[in-house]
Amino acid sequence: MPPSASEVAVRAEALVKTYGSTRALDGIEFEIPTGTVLGLLGPNGAGKTTAVRILTTLLRPDSGRAWVNGHDVLAEPDAVRRSIGLSGQYAAVDENLTGFENLYMVGRLYGKNKADARSRSRELISRFQLDDAADRPAKTYSGGMRRRLDLAGALVAEPAVVLLDEPTTGLDPRGRLDTWEVIGELVADGATVLLTTQYLEEADQLADTILVIDHGKVIASGTADHLKAEVGGERLQIVVAEQGELATAARVLADIGSGEPTVDEHSRRVQVLVEAGTKSLIEALRRLDAEGVVVLDVGLHRPTLDDVFLSLTGHAAEDEPAQKATKKPAKKGESA
Repeated sequence: MPPSASEVAVRAEALVKTYGSTRALDGIEFEIPTGTVLGLLGPNGAGKTTAVRILTTLLRPDSGRAWVNGHDVLAEPDAVRRSIGLSGQYAAVDENLTGFENLYMVGRLYGKNKADARSRSRELISRFQLDDAADRPAKTYSGGMRRRLDLAGALVAEPAVVLLDEPTTGLDPRGRLDTWEVIGELVADGATVLLTTQYLEEADQLADTILVIDHGKVIASGTADHLKAEVGGERLQIVVAEQGELATAARVLADIGSGEPTVDEHSRRVQVLVEAGTKSLIEALRRLDAEGVVVLDVGLHRPTLDDVFLSLTGHAAEDEPAQKATKKPAKKGESA
């Protein structure tokens, strides 16, 4: 029974996809309520792009089902394509056309009349701050400009569902912030967004719900706050004046905190997980003062999504899992 598009814009049920002996997706399931953003997070090779390709009808799953805007991706691929906008990891633009011509062409391909295609293209050129380059061939654009043009192309048809596969890759900090603003505007206008990213602050900023996947399986889901709470506690962090004080500081924090403190000799920083928050901070300062340790800086920090990734997967979001480093290169068509 397909989901109602008015309530659930995207649903995936038990999706499986294999490439030879590699199981890119291993029964992944999720749904995205209409008008919300789902952040799909995972390290390289986790299965993020494979999921996007199935939802956009570019790839058939080995088993499982999926619906986009109420349409079955296998039974109604044309209806799915009419409902979506897609921006992949690499900018898909015609380098011989101008920025405006690229967007105008997309508008016409989606069935817009000439006036509407022209108007929508100019609107998006302005929204993505490409006015000065609108009439230049795309081959003269920088990498960041091509990325912005590709994002604009995904929005020409004003789709109900927008799938953004690492949309800010290659953008400078200003470009990333501009893109975040556009995504926020999309949702405010009623669009539903699936966002894959390895920028953890991006998911923290934009996503209503986060799905963490690794080796093709869902290993955690919930809001950013919920996932951070699962990691537990706060981190008490101090910076001491002298490297020779690090051992004493680590011993004091080990007595106060949970688990072994981490020590960074270069920055003279010691950090430990604590359960009592401010009380732990006060007790640490009291004991360090009694030991004659000079503290230059001290603070309590909530877990970040980086901490969540490390806790759940054992490696950072941007790193390849160690076991994957020895694998042979992927065959054509294989994907993250």
